[in-house]
Amino acid sequence: MSRKAKPTPADAEVDAPGDGGSDAPQPGASDPAAPAAAESDVSGAAPDGDLPQPGHPADPADDGDGDGDGDGDGDGIEEVAEPAFPGETAEEQLDECAQIVEAISGERDEMRALAQRVQADFENYKRRVDAQRAEQADRAAEEVVRSLLEVLDDCDLAASHGAEEVAPIANKLMSILERQGLSRVADTDVAFDPNVHEAVMSDGGDGDEPTVAEVMRTGYQWRMRLLRPAMVKVRS
Repeated sequence: MSRKAKPTPADAEVDAPGDGGSDAPQPGASDPAAPAAAESDVSGAAPDGDLPQPGHPADPADDGDGDGDGDGDGDGIEEVAEPAFPGETAEEQLDECAQIVEAISGERDEMRALAQRVQADFENYKRRVDAQRAEQADRAAEEVVRSLLEVLDDCDLAASHGAEEVAPIANKLMSILERQGLSRVADTDVAFDPNVHEAVMSDGGDGDEPTVAEVMRTGYQWRMRLLRPAMVKVRS
């Protein structure tokens, strides 16, 4: 029968008081694991209230009012839009609608009347401008014709002295001008008209109405406007 050997002093380690190998904390010494444990307690503590935990998103349906509808009103009831017409009864709302329609119709009539006045003013302005342009063109043509009267006078003078060769040219020129609106004032034995005649001589007569006895120089009218009065001899 074998006997178990007793441990020798060399095999056993004896912890003497004050030995550095002891696990008991020494007075005045700090434990290096204590700060780490404190930090772990702080980070692991649950937050106050219902604040979301780190890494966990907040519930979008929770708006803080406790009803879970996400509208923030706290009553869980949808808001109803107010009516367009604040009348309490249908008749009152119809009356208010009729008043609005009447006001809109009045504004429409005012704008229509304004547009019609503007259109009428524009039409009047357009006609006035067109008339002014036509008048300016007529005046310009009148000045050209007035400058040609001297040519006609020379042709008449040459014809009166027997120069028959100028007659075709004078007749052609006069024909062109007559088509444009020129007319002669050269009639005799007609009543004297101070609007188109200029009396340069007078001949005694039987005392009747003054008449044109002789044309001394032909007068001309351009489109019913007098260019030059006719110099005439009056018999009265």
